[in-house]
Amino acid sequence: MTTFDLFYLSIFNHYKTHFKRNANSIAVIYISLLQIALVLLLGAFFAVFFEQMHVNTPSSSKVWTLFIIFSVTVYFRNWLTYTGKKRSVLNAKISKNKKVAYNIWLLWLLLLGCIALAIIIILKA
Repeated sequence: MTTFDLFYLSIFNHYKTHFKRNANSIAVIYISLLQIALVLLLGAFFAVFFEQMHVNTPSSSKVWTLFIIFSVTVYFRNWLTYTGKKRSVLNAKISKNKKVAYNIWLLWLLLLGCIALAIIIILKA
């Protein structure tokens, strides 16, 4: 099980008690946004790094187009992965072992922190 799987299960189990029908959608959106935010953060870091190293890079519009295509791909991959049989398998694996529950506030702060750092890096460039 990956870290993203554990994050997904923590979000899903937390929101399953409050929003029975929408818990899976909330968890898939969270995992997708987290993965997209991490890629944005890495992309911003490498963009600034390559600019300071005077490396030839693609234009900004091409990079944003690739980022949007990647974001849509990540969402659909997560949607396909976590709505099918894998969610049942993950629930079975986690119920056999001790429950690993991350604090819901820390998970949302992780997402917001990644986005904030990426925006700071992009604006400083």
